[in-house]
Amino acid sequence: MYQRLKALLTGNWVWLLIVAVAVGGWYLSRTFQPDALPPGIASGNGRIEAVSIDISTRTGGRIIDILVEEGDNVSAGQVLARMDIQQLEAQMREARAQLQRGEIAKTVAESGVSQRESEHAAALAVAAQRKTELEAAERRLRRSQQLADRNAVAQQTLDDDRARTDGARAALDAAHAQVAAAEAGIATARAQIVDAEAAVDAAGATIERIQAEIDDSTLRAPRAGRVQYRVAQPGEVVAGGGRILNLVDLDDVYMTFFLPTVQAGRVALGAEARIVLDTAPGVAIPAEVSFLSDVAQFTPRTVETAEERQDMMFRVRVRVAPELLRRYAEYVKPGLPGVAYVRIDPATEWPEALRSELLK
Repeated sequence: MYQRLKALLTGNWVWLLIVAVAVGGWYLSRTFQPDALPPGIASGNGRIEAVSIDISTRTGGRIIDILVEEGDNVSAGQVLARMDIQQLEAQMREARAQLQRGEIAKTVAESGVSQRESEHAAALAVAAQRKTELEAAERRLRRSQQLADRNAVAQQTLDDDRARTDGARAALDAAHAQVAAAEAGIATARAQIVDAEAAVDAAGATIERIQAEIDDSTLRAPRAGRVQYRVAQPGEVVAGGGRILNLVDLDDVYMTFFLPTVQAGRVALGAEARIVLDTAPGVAIPAEVSFLSDVAQFTPRTVETAEERQDMMFRVRVRVAPELLRRYAEYVKPGLPGVAYVRIDPATEWPEALRSELLK
């Protein structure tokens, strides 16, 4: 009997080893991924996600260089790629020439105003002189008229004085016309100044626009993150808004999962949570609830009874603290599957397997 039992055990050692491995695996899974959770803790399956940022060019052009590779960690403001700016530089030179032309036109217009103002002052002086001459001629004509009435002066003298007065009046009218022309010249010169100033402002605005496009041609990281993949390569021509790189924001990592109605109704924003990844079942990553959907994401075909309402599922998002992400940035990999645990009852203690050592 003993020999028979020994032979049986010796012949089935392989099966005994398989059973031992299975029992050990079951024990480890029970230790690091607790199935029997306390009533105050809910869980759901999900994947690690991160905010994705497309690095795009604002204007179309040729890519000169891409300075980062896929998987590189980048800091905020770091140069990622450069676009060809030869055409923009030519436009800049043209705009600066237009600015210089406008400034010269403004200077000339200002000189024109000064000249017109001088002409206006001279015309006023001439008009004053002509007015004085007219007044003198009129006084002489009045005296001649009085003498002619007493036959004390020849008629020719009276006629000469009358002609002199008429000439002085015409000269005064001409002087007034010159004053009006000088005033019109001043208004025209001032309008030229306004036009030149507008041209200067337009050229300045064009320079600012081109400079902004030149600055945008050097693509920088809007925030710290990791290069996820390249969309284009150096030498390619892309249209305005064309994507060149894709970054993931390592300061905004979260997991989305779903909870049924009863459990979702007990979840509070900011509640403590844990994330356990399939690739690291013994590590509980601390997180907190940052989003809870106000509408069910999927439901039965018809919702007519209270029991069916319990089957409605609501989307929940738990977010990992940015300071923790910065400490373990090299381990953050979007797409990794895992399980999220959320404490729906603040009085419930975390099980031993979900007490995170990362908080220390």
